[in-house]
Amino acid sequence: MDKNQAMIERALGTLSEETLNMLTQTSTMREYTAGSIIVREGEIEPLFYIIQDGRVAFTKKMVDGEQFLGVKTKGEFFGELGVLDHAPRAATVHAISDCQLIEIHEDALESVLERNPSVARAIMKGIIRSVRDTDQITIAELQLKNSELARTLENLKTAQAELLVRERMKRDMEIAATVHKNILPTSFPTVPGFEFASVARPAREIGGDLYDVMTLADDHIGIVMADASGKSVQAAMYMAVVRALFLSESRLTVSPSEVAHRVHDLLLKVSTTADMFVTAFYATINYKTRYMRYIRGGHDRPVYYDATTNKSKLLDVQGRFLGLLPNLFVDEASLTFGTNDILVCYSDGVTDAVNSQGEMYGLERLRKIVDERYNCSAKELKDFIIEDIDQFRNNQEQPDDLTMLVIKAI
Repeated sequence: MDKNQAMIERALGTLSEETLNMLTQTSTMREYTAGSIIVREGEIEPLFYIIQDGRVAFTKKMVDGEQFLGVKTKGEFFGELGVLDHAPRAATVHAISDCQLIEIHEDALESVLERNPSVARAIMKGIIRSVRDTDQITIAELQLKNSELARTLENLKTAQAELLVRERMKRDMEIAATVHKNILPTSFPTVPGFEFASVARPAREIGGDLYDVMTLADDHIGIVMADASGKSVQAAMYMAVVRALFLSESRLTVSPSEVAHRVHDLLLKVSTTADMFVTAFYATINYKTRYMRYIRGGHDRPVYYDATTNKSKLLDVQGRFLGLLPNLFVDEASLTFGTNDILVCYSDGVTDAVNSQGEMYGLERLRKIVDERYNCSAKELKDFIIEDIDQFRNNQEQPDDLTMLVIKAI
């Protein structure tokens, strides 16, 4: 049995010699370099893929940017849904390392499915596994809790040991919470012509959001608002690394796109996990000319109030999240602050706040407050927005970290 046949059986289960020969004769071995796109979302193409070697990542276009879905590696397969129902691809597949893929045409796969129920079961299992992997961390946490509960009911000694483990975890959480709290600024630099105000409410003991106003050279300041994937200890530690990288790299250049690329490349080198990344809005402002350059790396679109038009707009520049996939792309845009212009940067905990009917707070409510309260100071505007969100939620649970940074030109 050659290498291709062995990998096909690893992915689809034991097959007859006739079926294996047919698949190897009709399939194609293709290589993809790291950073290349294997499948594009929305396209229709008749191929089913088995990963001979390498790792691939899945992303999907959402309203506010590109959403990371998961990673697959050697011996796994993908593309089954598009082949089975002849529908457009539901996600884009990226090669995150050099890959070798076995490509099987849908006609060959359908022929195998008709004669081999075991293959259908293997593919169904793969579909189920993919669905479960979209929330892998949550499932793992639930399984752990269920396992702990079962052991507690069976054995008091195990319960006592678990209590000790939880105490150690609590101490670790407290340390991580302190780390995250310390990376958020307690005050802002005094900048002529600008006011700043902020709020940070983590959804758990530890948050994964970051904001900062940094003093740079040549009459510039740097503005960053970022959100790490995941929550709890890992996100807090990851965000501490992200902040340190922005602090160091922002002092080398006033170009936001160059800083984003530097931070992205360094995160790829230091990251120890395949599913951590960060969305970010980063800007530099010359506070003498009030000229701002900015990028949006997959982060929520900031609200910008223009006092000359008396109307807000969204800064909708294109860009991808940092720290996961090779070949980062971010577009850089610019604007000039006028007197009373306002910039509101926020995390998705602001717009995703829900009321008792399950309705989201949304962008329109946020923009309405900004449009109506433009005469307020930065702090007053921040307080009005938080009060409006709290009234809207009416004591409903906060689903995500709520973080906001308000900048006003005076």
